[in-house]
Amino acid sequence: MGWKPSAEACASELQRADRLWRGNQPAGSPVVSEEQFDLLPTLDLRQEMPPPRVSKSFLSLLLRVLSVLLSLVGDVLVIVYREVCSIRFLLTALSLLSLFLAALWWGLLYLVPPLENEPKEMLTLSEYHERVRSQGQQLQQLQAQLDKLHKEVSSVRAANSERVAKLVFQRLNEDFVRKPDYALSSVGASIDLEKTSHDYEDANTAYFWNRFSFWNYARPPTVILEPDVFPGNCWAFEGDQGQVVIRLPGRVQLSDITLQHPPPSVAHTGGANSAPRDFAVYGLQADDETEVFLGKFTFDVEKSEIQTFHLQNDPPTAFPKVKIQILSNWGHPRFTCLYRVRAHGMRTSEGAGDSAMGEPH
Repeated sequence: MGWKPSAEACASELQRADRLWRGNQPAGSPVVSEEQFDLLPTLDLRQEMPPPRVSKSFLSLLLRVLSVLLSLVGDVLVIVYREVCSIRFLLTALSLLSLFLAALWWGLLYLVPPLENEPKEMLTLSEYHERVRSQGQQLQQLQAQLDKLHKEVSSVRAANSERVAKLVFQRLNEDFVRKPDYALSSVGASIDLEKTSHDYEDANTAYFWNRFSFWNYARPPTVILEPDVFPGNCWAFEGDQGQVVIRLPGRVQLSDITLQHPPPSVAHTGGANSAPRDFAVYGLQADDETEVFLGKFTFDVEKSEIQTFHLQNDPPTAFPKVKIQILSNWGHPRFTCLYRVRAHGMRTSEGAGDSAMGEPH
């Protein structure tokens, strides 16, 4: 606290100053009385003094301090907001991570099957060797059973293979007809060339050397008595009508006739229009004059390459010859091809069956 003068000191000082002033005061100046001086001690000099004036520099400084404080408070609020946002993000991330870990743990507990073969205790070395030895014995037993099964399968396969091979050879020998063929050259059948149509000769493709028999490309009618049936190995006669007479190896009571022609899918000309279509079958007696009509049939190239037709030989009569008369083909304008003809029935002894003669045609 500052020093504060008393009223008596102030009065003494004022009297001294008044005396000095009076000594220096010119004549005619007003004189202050002592009563006036007596009133001075009662005055409060502090109340007489004017209020202090605030300078502009102090106000500017105060404003600067307030602005700095406000900026500091704003920065603190921004920092607090960012911290709150970062804490919220961390809380959200921790919540999601906790949910993921809980779902993963639940899946491992309930979805993944427990390990049934997991060892519950450690095995000693002797127990381990014993287990390995027992498993080795089991493997040996399984190997023995597999060898036994392999032998059984091999024997069954061999038996089946032999059976299938026999069946295939049987089918090939029977040619899928399963009837004896008496129109086969290997059993004594032949062609009566005098009563058979002439071979087809193509003047456009016949060269000079083709006129010799060993150079001629045309197949003779005896080819229809052979089992080799492949495209081109046939007997061709001119036009769509002709006939062939087959000498049988003996007197045969004919029951069926079979014709064979390759299917259109393997024909080189793109079809089977040279195959016979309508034909008739006759049984010839020994005098070559008596003919017995045995039936009229149609060979359908769309059905099968081998077709068997039942003859009308009732009562059964034995014939030494059979005639196949072709009435039409499937559209070829120049020739008709016969691949193979088979005659089925029952062979009789010589002279048997002459009593049952059919009516002449």
